[in-house]
Amino acid sequence: MEGIEGESSEASRYSLRPSRISNEDIIFCIDSDPESLCEMKVTGPNGRPVTRLDSIKQAILLFINAKLTINPDNRFSFAVLGKSASWLRKEFSGDVESAMTALRGLPTTSSCGHADLTSLFRVASHEAKKSRAQNRILRVILIYCRSSTRPQHQLPVNEKCFSLDVLYLHDKPGPDNCPQEVYDALVDAVEYVSEYEGYIFESGQGLSRILFRYMCIMLAHPQQRCTQEHLDIPKPLAKKSPPAEAMPEDVTSAPNQ
Repeated sequence: MEGIEGESSEASRYSLRPSRISNEDIIFCIDSDPESLCEMKVTGPNGRPVTRLDSIKQAILLFINAKLTINPDNRFSFAVLGKSASWLRKEFSGDVESAMTALRGLPTTSSCGHADLTSLFRVASHEAKKSRAQNRILRVILIYCRSSTRPQHQLPVNEKCFSLDVLYLHDKPGPDNCPQEVYDALVDAVEYVSEYEGYIFESGQGLSRILFRYMCIMLAHPQQRCTQEHLDIPKPLAKKSPPAEAMPEDVTSAPNQ
C-alpha cells in the first residue's frame, strides 16, 4: 500500500494483529435413540447392513484422527443422549485407542419420547470454564437421529462459553415425522448457546459419504470459521463440456473472368 503524502510509509502500512488460536476440548454427544439403528443405503462386509450408528462411529474416528493430525493437543470426551444427556467417558483425552473403546461401549435405549438438552448444556458450561482456565476452548458436537422429536432445553444463558455443532440424520418427511420442525429447533439451540460460529448439517438420504463430508467440514476451528451461509465447500465436481470446435469458414472461389 502506498503511503499518503505527508505521512511515512510505516504509518500507512496495513498490519494484522496476531491472535492466539486455542487448543480444543470437544465433547461428542451421540443420540442413543433406536432411530440411530436405522439402516443406511450402504452395506458392509459380506453384505451386512450398515446402521446410522455404525456410520457415526466411523465418522467420529475419522474426525479424531484428522483433528489430532492438525493439532495433537486437541482432546475429546463422549456423552450419550437418551431422554437427557449423560457421560459415556468424562475424561478428555487425545488417545485414539481410548476413543475407540468408548465408542464400542456406546449403548442404545428404548424409545425415549423426548430429548432434553438442558443437562448437556449445563455440563458443557461447567467444562468450558475449566477449559478456559487452561487457555483452551470447548465445543460440543451433537449427533441427533430423531425424525419426530424436537429437542428442548431450559437453560438461561448469561454467558456463551462454548460452541455447538450439530449433525442431524433423519428420515424423509412423512405423516409420522416432522424433520423440518426438529431441524428448526436444533438451529435455535445452536444460535442460543454458541460462543463462536456453530455449524449445523442435516441429511435424510441415508448415505455415509454425506455424513463423512459434513464431519470433515466440522474440522474447521471455531475461532477461524466463516459464517455457515458463506461456506462454499466442498466444491461441486461439475463436468465441463469440451469446447466446441470452430467450424472453418466457407471459402467461395471467385468466378473466372
